[in-house]
Amino acid sequence: MPRKAKSPATKAKSRAKKAERGAAAGGKIRIQYYRSFIATPKTHKQMVRSLGLTKLNQIVERPDDASMRGAVAKLPHLLRIIE
Repeated sequence: MPRKAKSPATKAKSRAKKAERGAAAGGKIRIQYYRSFIATPKTHKQMVRSLGLTKLNQIVERPDDASMRGAVAKLPHLLRIIE
């Protein structure tokens, strides 16, 4: 049996609930820059800088969401998650 199409109001409510749940459950993530990016591709350097990391062994707090975890997952040889 096919599903019924949701109304725009219902879609907006469910999106708001998901965003609220993600923000409440997500919290903060601490990221450490622990290995130099010398001799790494330019895109890796840009990614490290975009996370706000400028010095070795620096730790920054960022929102714990899928995009941040994805960025750290692409650079496991340079970054680590603390806590």
